[in-house]
Amino acid sequence: MAQAVRPNAPVSLFATDGKPHPLQDTLAAVTAVLGVLAFTTAWFYNLHLVSSWAGLIGIVTGAYGQFISATTRERFLLILGLGASAVGFFLGMAHGGLFGGVVGG
Repeated sequence: MAQAVRPNAPVSLFATDGKPHPLQDTLAAVTAVLGVLAFTTAWFYNLHLVSSWAGLIGIVTGAYGQFISATTRERFLLILGLGASAVGFFLGMAHGGLFGGVVGG
């Protein structure tokens, strides 16, 4: 039985189609880093400014990354980063918000 044989391409962490995706890879990495930062700082009450802003920026970058993503690996990392960013954002908002204690009376 004849079967198609695919050549073994070099293993890449993100590009499973063999093509470079520098913008998508960068957005996935930034979203993951912001998600970890937002999630970690959300557990400390006094760091609500960091967690809420990092979470908000992580949600925006992750949403745009999902919109232009090309491979499953990118989407997987984006979803993990988006989830961590959302948890960090919501806990940061619950602890004081984006401007809590800085603006206003």
